[in-house]
Amino acid sequence: MLEQLGLAFDTRVSDVDESPRPGESAPALAERLARAKASEGAEEGAVAFGFDTVVWHRDTILGKPRSPEEAVEMVERLAGDTHVVFSGIAAAAPGRIASAVEETTVRFRAIRPGEAADYVATGEPLDKAGAYGIQGAGAALVSRVEGDFFNVMGFPIARFQDLLEEFGWRYRFGHLDPVEAGPSSHVTPMASTASPSEPHLSQRPGVDA
Repeated sequence: MLEQLGLAFDTRVSDVDESPRPGESAPALAERLARAKASEGAEEGAVAFGFDTVVWHRDTILGKPRSPEEAVEMVERLAGDTHVVFSGIAAAAPGRIASAVEETTVRFRAIRPGEAADYVATGEPLDKAGAYGIQGAGAALVSRVEGDFFNVMGFPIARFQDLLEEFGWRYRFGHLDPVEAGPSSHVTPMASTASPSEPHLSQRPGVDA
């Protein structure tokens, strides 16, 4: 998505443990992991973004499937029903971190026997929360989206722009302009007080972004 927005960035793989804590809610999990990933990438001269997406279905958190068999089970579970996608997004630089969570409701159509296995055989859903990618062939499973479509892809663009402004940068259709940073209820001081000196971006995604 950053490439689509015309912004220069580096992508780095995170080694954050994505296991939920006992009693942790889906939005709390997504935000905690996004903050942990952003914190890993905080460095001078850059704004590091961390992302994490989880699917919530009938009181159960669905993360990334651990096997093709589990992916089939997830797709079959979601078929013909509604679920909620929570994406956590966090921005970090030396001295501060800010974060937010976006929520989108998605409904799957009913599927035919064997259709979930056919989809999983493409390999697309194996690294995605809820075992589907709406930006790919998984779009054929979806009948309705209520809320931010890009959030289902793991990249809530409106929240991304809000966090950029918290760090003093405004998106201007292909580039960033400096602005005065504003207050945020989710901004937390980190170890130092330095701030980025140029709008270089680093991302640590939880799903394809």
